[in-house]
Formats: sequence, C-alpha cells, structure tokens
Amino acid sequence: MATVQDLVRRNRSYRRFDNSFTLNDAALHQLVDLGRLSPNGGNMQPLRFAVSSGAKNAAIYACLGWAGYLPKWPGPIEAERPTGYIIILCDSALSKTPAEDAGIAAQSIMLGAVEMGLGGCIFKNINHGKLKEALALPDNLDIAMVLAIGKPVECVVMDDVGTDGDIKYWREDNGVHHVPKRALADVLVSIE
Repeated sequence: MATVQDLVRRNRSYRRFDNSFTLNDAALHQLVDLGRLSPNGGNMQPLRFAVSSGAKNAAIYACLGWAGYLPKWPGPIEAERPTGYIIILCDSALSKTPAEDAGIAAQSIMLGAVEMGLGGCIFKNINHGKLKEALALPDNLDIAMVLAIGKPVECVVMDDVGTDGDIKYWREDNGVHHVPKRALADVLVSIE
C-alpha cells in the first residue's frame, strides 16, 4: 500500500497525457468526493466542482496557460491532452476568500488521482472570463482552479536546486521534465 509520502512524491505536475485513455465522469466524481470531504474554513463548504471528460474538454484546454517556464511550448499536442478536467469553483455567496479551501481540495483530488494511477496538473493560469462563458457558469460561481487529469506519458523527475538557486522547471529534448526542489534544510526555519 502506498504511503502519503509515496503519493506526494509521485504527485507531479504532468502536462502530457495519453489522450486515448478513457476517463469518465464517474472516475472524476470519485475524485471530487475527496475534495468535498476535505477540510475548509469555518466549515462553510463554498466549493463547487464541474467535471468534463468529453465535449467541453477542448473549450477548457483553450483557456489554460500550460507552462510558464517553457514559453516556446504551446501546450500538449492533441494526442497528449488530458482526458478529464475538474474545475474548482467557489460560491461567492458563501465565501469571498476560498483560495486555501481550493488548494486543500485540489491536493486531496490530485493525491487521489495518483492513487488511481493517474496524474494531472493544477492550473491557476486561466482565462477566467472565456472559461466562465464556455461553461455558462452563473455569476455567483467564481473559478478558483482547473485540474487537468489523465494518464501521464511523461517522466517528471525532481532535482536538487543548484548553487545558482534557479527553481525553474525545464525539459530535456527526450521529453524528461525536471523540477528543481529546495533541500529540506533550506526550507526549515529555526525558532529556538
């Protein structure tokens, strides 16, 4: 059985998927349930979730910025696009500050995806107006994040941050995606 540490280590930001892999709304609903069960501030439960595993995928894809540190890469080719999306929404009538709640729910969902043999990427680089229109969302539902989900086809490895301190991810010509991570000693703050 996978430990939480195993799941966290395998939960990378995947941006290339097997588009022939069928992902249905039932699987996405299982993942949404993990978000629903996650803790949230004041138990207000302001989050709502929209899922897509079909017709709306192309419209959602077109509203996302795929890799800020790879400016020459326009995003995955059609054969490598995710086969499902979960859009995390906040009901503004219940909460005006859902960022923490959405982040907690997103992590729960992504860990669940990894446990299911899937992977994904959490997006905040979103054309909000275009996506809200494409999904015909009511005024009270604000888009917090979009989770792209699918069967990853890329290898993502974690590297130590070098002496130059550069944390930008990068991709080799063979498609291996590198993500520099700071050392544990570098993120611990002594309070003694």
